[in-house]
Amino acid sequence: MLIGVPLETAAGESRVAVTPETAKKYVAQGHAVKVQSGAGVAASATDAAYEAVGAQIVDRAAALGADLVLKVQRPSADELALMKPGATLVGMLNPFDKDGLAQIAAAGLVSFALEAAPRTTRAQSMDVLSSQANIAGYKAVIMAADKYQKFFPMLMTAAGTVKAARVVILGVGVAGLQAIATAKRLGAVIEASDVRPSVKEQVESLGAKFIDVPYETAEEKEAAEGVGGYARPMPPSWLERQKVEVAKRVALADVVISTALIPGRAAPVLITEDMVRAMKPGSVIIDIAAGKGPAGPHGQPGGNCPLTEAGRVVVRHGVTIVGETNLPALVAADASALYARNVLDFLKLIITKEGTLNVPMDDDIVAACLMTRDAQVLRA
Repeated sequence: MLIGVPLETAAGESRVAVTPETAKKYVAQGHAVKVQSGAGVAASATDAAYEAVGAQIVDRAAALGADLVLKVQRPSADELALMKPGATLVGMLNPFDKDGLAQIAAAGLVSFALEAAPRTTRAQSMDVLSSQANIAGYKAVIMAADKYQKFFPMLMTAAGTVKAARVVILGVGVAGLQAIATAKRLGAVIEASDVRPSVKEQVESLGAKFIDVPYETAEEKEAAEGVGGYARPMPPSWLERQKVEVAKRVALADVVISTALIPGRAAPVLITEDMVRAMKPGSVIIDIAAGKGPAGPHGQPGGNCPLTEAGRVVVRHGVTIVGETNLPALVAADASALYARNVLDFLKLIITKEGTLNVPMDDDIVAACLMTRDAQVLRA
């Protein structure tokens, strides 16, 4: 099969869907790999590195005109115009973007959105959300350390003792757990909060303190225990008490990293303007949900904090708020390496040993990721 790898054109996007490592494997499987010149440069993958493993360096039209096009982000209208009807597209296409999917369908493409893969054990090796969130959690802490005008670790020097930074992590998914681990390595004192009390053990295993909210009713305790290994939604009474406890910790924090994202919905507000006012001057907020939350006072979507401005670093009430919208792209080499391996593993499900496309709809991963086919959008 002819595989095309175009240069990503979205603003700030530096990742690439195929690295020299995975290109070598595609070539070994008998595929022809055409990489647009410069596609991997921002991710530390030179044209020469691709050529060394048997890939061919081509122009934009040739990469987008392949039978199978592998991308990081959804193609623009200009890119879709260069793709041939009947071709296959694989990438992070945003399955909740109806207009975007309609454009892909109109171009006559068979498309797969990797973010839609189920969160099952079998799908772990192709879970792009987890692989990229892991990097986002790491980079968030590194950015916080850069913006915070004090040390992270405690230091005892001849000039006096420097206290360790207090870091609060809001949301303990993949990004939150990596943020905890990274902040711990830098010597910070860490507290973490999540609406799922069941993650307390994971938080403590990484050396952080879980912001615990006692149960007052049997209903709250039962919800916290969950069913079949999955947490249940906590009652409103518990959530209100949790907000009070989180507000107290945020007021004392030097750094707050918020990671709460809900696919297909606006990110929840975890840090209100009143909470920002209560923070110490010089504190830092890294809002991983920047640009995906409700509209803030600036009239644009905020993040987990309504004062967040997407793509900007602002100072509000003496607090520095970082609104970077694509943290994985700031660690482009490793982000691309992990993403490219996710793509490689997914393609094993839809490409036969003979090198032809096969879409087994009885496969739960393939069925979940398939977005468009026969000029139709298959996901509402």
